[in-house]
Amino acid sequence: MMKRTDTKEIDVKSLQIKDVIDIDLLQRFQDNFAESMNIASITVDINGVPVTKNSSYTDFCQRFTQSTTAGRNRCAESHKKGGEEAARTGKPYVYKCHAGLIDFAAPILIDGHQIGTILGGQILTSLPEEESYIKTAKEIGVNEGEYVNAVNKIKVTTEKNIKSAAEVLFIVSNALSKIGYEQFRLKEISQVLSENFSQISATMEELAASAINVTNNQHMLSEEINTVKNVSMEIDTILNSIKSIADKTKMLGLNAAIEAARAGEAGRGFGVVASEIGKLSQSSKETTFTITELTGKIHESMDKTIESSKSTLETTENQRLAIEEVNNSLQELVNVSAELERLTTSVNH
Repeated sequence: MMKRTDTKEIDVKSLQIKDVIDIDLLQRFQDNFAESMNIASITVDINGVPVTKNSSYTDFCQRFTQSTTAGRNRCAESHKKGGEEAARTGKPYVYKCHAGLIDFAAPILIDGHQIGTILGGQILTSLPEEESYIKTAKEIGVNEGEYVNAVNKIKVTTEKNIKSAAEVLFIVSNALSKIGYEQFRLKEISQVLSENFSQISATMEELAASAINVTNNQHMLSEEINTVKNVSMEIDTILNSIKSIADKTKMLGLNAAIEAARAGEAGRGFGVVASEIGKLSQSSKETTFTITELTGKIHESMDKTIESSKSTLETTENQRLAIEEVNNSLQELVNVSAELERLTTSVNH
């Protein structure tokens, strides 16, 4: 089977006839041509292996010449030389086979590279000289009389007609191979496109899924930020309560200090306690101010984070929609590529 050297180039040297020509179509053409022209024909690959059944083979060749090992070997060698000459010149080559009949070889080419050969002939351009066929019959081991009778039934035509027949086979077979090759290339390209589009589509789907995850994560982040903000507001409420208690404690400490002063020496110890209460109250109040400043900064930071989260959420949503749109377009291209491949396949068959 052929191989692709990259996404654009096709290794022509690895192509086979069946890759570019519908063998059933080639067989029908070959049969009709052979029957209408009364000329035998068969198509072989680059190694000489038949890819079609023989058409209108003569009894002289099929029943006698190719009935023995010696005859078959001579035929194979003769066909090989004819095919090699046709390949060398790149055009039909007319020659006399080992048994004395006129044959021809028409190369099937793709970009100048031979992928097979149409062999034809098994005819004569003049009446046979029986002596030479008796000699051949002895050499390959067949009945001499029957061999001579068979050769006398061979069609006799002009060399011009033979060349014309070879040219027709050459033109038609190469037209089929050229059309088939273009269809083959188109099919290969459509397959590559389909594979690439499928890969891109899969990647876009992954990106879309990731965008959805990012969107979901942003929603969760926003919810968590709001939760933190609510907790921060509760902290503010508690701080306000602490501040209020501190103010009241300060007033109590002040009143206690006044009463201690009035009591004189007896209230000295209580005065010390009242002083400490006042200091504690002041310290508590200062701490609440500090915490209030920090929570204020937290509020400010969270507001900025929420704004940024909203912007990111909007961006990821737009990205997700854009990815979905691109993915839809890629899917349309995949469908077009598949339709293109289907059309090339249906045309080729």
